[in-house]
Amino acid sequence: MPDARAIDRAHMARALELARRGLFTTTPNPRVGCVIARQDVTIGEGFHERAGSAHAEVAALDDVRRRGGDARGATAYVTLEPCNHTGRTPPCVDALIAAGVARVVFAVRDPHAMAARGGERLAAAGVVVEEGVLEDEARQLNVGFLARLARGRPWVRTKLAASLDGRTALIDGTSRWITGEEARADGHAWRARACAILTGVGTVLQDDPALTVRAVTTPRQPRRIVVDRHGDTPPAARVLDGGTALVVTAGPRNAAWPAGTETLALPDATGRVDLAAMMRTLGANEVNELHVEAGAKLNGALLDAGLVDELLLYVAPSVIGDPARGLFERSAPLAALAGRATLSIDTVDRVGDDLRIVARFATTQAH
Repeated sequence: MPDARAIDRAHMARALELARRGLFTTTPNPRVGCVIARQDVTIGEGFHERAGSAHAEVAALDDVRRRGGDARGATAYVTLEPCNHTGRTPPCVDALIAAGVARVVFAVRDPHAMAARGGERLAAAGVVVEEGVLEDEARQLNVGFLARLARGRPWVRTKLAASLDGRTALIDGTSRWITGEEARADGHAWRARACAILTGVGTVLQDDPALTVRAVTTPRQPRRIVVDRHGDTPPAARVLDGGTALVVTAGPRNAAWPAGTETLALPDATGRVDLAAMMRTLGANEVNELHVEAGAKLNGALLDAGLVDELLLYVAPSVIGDPARGLFERSAPLAALAGRATLSIDTVDRVGDDLRIVARFATTQAH
C-alpha cells in the first residue's frame, strides 16, 4: 500500500499544478488548486480561475459530482487554507462540511483577516485538518498575495537583461537586443503573472516601450505604471496607449496626457516621488506582484529604499565592456563592501542561449 505521506505530497503537487492554471488570471485573488481523493485515487479536482468565479474547493466538489461521485468521507487537498467568509462567493469551509469531507490538508494558512481560520471551523465540525504539506512551493506560487497581506505592499520583482560583465546597454542607451528571443519571451511570461508593470520616465524617453504582454497568450494585461517626477512622459508614448496607465509624479498632471491616464502625486521631502508611499498605495489597491522593467536610476532608487524583493536577471553570453550602462545606480558610492546588497539565489536555468537567474534580496527572506 502506498505511503500515506507520499500520497499527501502527490495530491498536493497536483493541486499546485492546477493552481498554476490561474497564474495569469486570478489577480488580486490568490492562485489556488484543490484535489479531492480517496487514498491514492483522485475523484475530483479544480482551481480558482478569476475573482468572482468558483473557488478551487467548490470547483473540485462540482467535478466530483460531474464524475458521478460522492465526496463524503474523502480528503480534500488545497494549496491555501479554505476561506471562512462570504465575499463574492460563499465560504469554502461551508461547502466542504456540507459535502461530508472527512479530512482537509492544506499547504499554507490564509493570512487574510476576514477569510482566515477556516481550518479551525473545519476542525470544530469534526473534520480532520492538517497543514504544511508542500508549504514552500505554495508560498512561492502566491508570494505576492502573501507579501501584500503581511506588510501592505506588493512583492517587487526587478527584471533585467545584461551581458556577462553586467552591462544592460551601450553608453548611448542602445539595448536591443542583449539577450535572445527565447529569453525575451520568457520575460513576457513573468510580465503576464504580475498585477502591474513599473518603469521610469527615463526608459520611456529612451525606448518608448509598450510594456504589454505579447510573446505569451494571456487574457489579461497587467496595469502599466510610470514613475515620472516632472510629468515628462510624452502624450503619444506607447505606455499611455489605451488611456489606462498610471503615472506617479511629484507634481501636477501633464494636461496633454490622454484623458483616461490616471495620475498620482506623491512627492517626498526632497521633491522626488515617494517610492515607499507609492508601494503602500499599490498594496492598498490590491497589487500583489509588481514587475519592474526600468533603468539603472530607478532600479537603484528602489534598491536604496529597500523596496526590491526579487531579481529576475537574464545573462547573455557576451561582453560589452565600459563605458556602458549598469544594473543599479546607487544614490551614493559604498564606503565599504559591508554595505552591499546581498541575495540568495533560488534558481539558475538556461533559456535559449542565455541564463535566467532568480534571486531574492536577503532582507526579504522572511516574507
